[in-house]
Amino acid sequence: MDDYDKKILDIIQSHFPLASRPYQEVGEQVGLSEAEVLERVRALKQSGVIRRMGANFNSHTLGWQSTLCAASVPEDKLDAFVAEVNRHDGVTHNYLRENEFNVWFALIAPDMDAVEAILASITAATGVKILNLPAEKLFKIKVDFKMDK
Repeated sequence: MDDYDKKILDIIQSHFPLASRPYQEVGEQVGLSEAEVLERVRALKQSGVIRRMGANFNSHTLGWQSTLCAASVPEDKLDAFVAEVNRHDGVTHNYLRENEFNVWFALIAPDMDAVEAILASITAATGVKILNLPAEKLFKIKVDFKMDK
């Protein structure tokens, strides 16, 4: 990564322009054209430096429910289970762990009834029971990785 890439990353982490041509605005801030910024962002995404681009919303403020889920998935069912979990739009994170409960994921839906229905559908499709672990107290941490240091 060069200095331009680092400047672009600093901007898009938390200050992505809400504009019809956001990459043009980023380009103006760093001294590149819109096309150059787009090319660099694509390359950073392809190389794995950028894993995901998207908005973050405070789901609780919007009235939605989220939960942490855990499942004990046999090795021979792992790929099918993960594919089924990832098929649902409300899945925000999905982790493989070395533990009895080897698959952990976060799920968000309009209400707890919807959360429970999604979990039931995953269990019906895979035969794997899922622990539903809604938060009792929310701790939200915001992290920006300063690239210019």
